[in-house]
Amino acid sequence: MQQKCFLIPIRRGGVCISLRDEKKDFAPIEDFIPFEELSAIKQKVWKVSKQSITDFAFSTDSYKFSDKMHLENPSVIALLSKGHKRTLTTNIFDKLDSIIFFDNLPLGAEQKDYIKIMGIDKPKQKHEEPRRIGRYIRKDYIQNHPNLKKWKVLVPEANGAGALGETLSTPLIGKPLIGHTQSFISIGSFDTGQEAEACLKYVKSKFARAMLGILKVTQHNPIKTWQYVPWQDFTPSSDIDWDQTIPDIDRQLYKKYGLSPEEIAFIESNVKEME
Repeated sequence: MQQKCFLIPIRRGGVCISLRDEKKDFAPIEDFIPFEELSAIKQKVWKVSKQSITDFAFSTDSYKFSDKMHLENPSVIALLSKGHKRTLTTNIFDKLDSIIFFDNLPLGAEQKDYIKIMGIDKPKQKHEEPRRIGRYIRKDYIQNHPNLKKWKVLVPEANGAGALGETLSTPLIGKPLIGHTQSFISIGSFDTGQEAEACLKYVKSKFARAMLGILKVTQHNPIKTWQYVPWQDFTPSSDIDWDQTIPDIDRQLYKKYGLSPEEIAFIESNVKEME
């Protein structure tokens, strides 16, 4: 029997030692999951699931400036980062404050002509926490977006350190005519606030965050890290009763995916609760 040894770098600075036997055909490892229980849970969930939450989510840079904004404000381009003339960067409010972004509706402006963009106000001092803030901008200064006129859930793009089961920096519901900078990703394009409330509960559930922990191994929380979080029906006809508390919703999800008592105990003991 011939064996070959390979040293393969893995995430977070580790090294995986792999043995290859030329006479055997093994199943692919795919994503490395250091917890056997979580690996087994993933297999069970994705025998049932058909769609990922990533199929219904929008990236940090999905909201963009329109041609009209640049046409009517030609001096703005000099204030933007090179190669990012359409990007709503994390510091865009600082760069364009009182030029195209405003704390309040400009005098004489009508609400129907403006939308609100959510972002982060970075702290001036190290000990201060960042604040979520919203700024008004003319609606026609932002390109059309699939969930701008819909309900959605906004989740900060970065939080924690990538440890399994850590809480998310408080997600929030985005009403129609609310968009976001690169500080957030957005999930869903819902017709009703009730669906968005249900999605928010799901994002906070221990089950969803355990599945998120398969790929989220750093502070960053981009769309791709949600690949193994299955999508749910958030309407009243769902197989999950979203009117229940988050712990009760978790119990429904454990039953839906046929998790064993040991697998449930693994999630319950390793994933922090969120209210």
